[in-house]
Amino acid sequence: MAFKTFKPKREPVTLTELDRRIARRAEALAQETGAVEVPRNSGKNRTASKRALLKAIEDLGGKW
Repeated sequence: MAFKTFKPKREPVTLTELDRRIARRAEALAQETGAVEVPRNSGKNRTASKRALLKAIEDLGGKW
């Protein structure tokens, strides 16, 4: 059940707008401190089905 008294003061952020905001922040940080590198997940605990899915994406030329 949603909060009946909660009234946000702003409109919800779309995923597209969120992506733009994150990109702007990353760019600003990169200008101040250099390149921003996010470590990849090692994947050592992935299930066989997840590994198969990621391999299929990679085989189709996708980058996950």
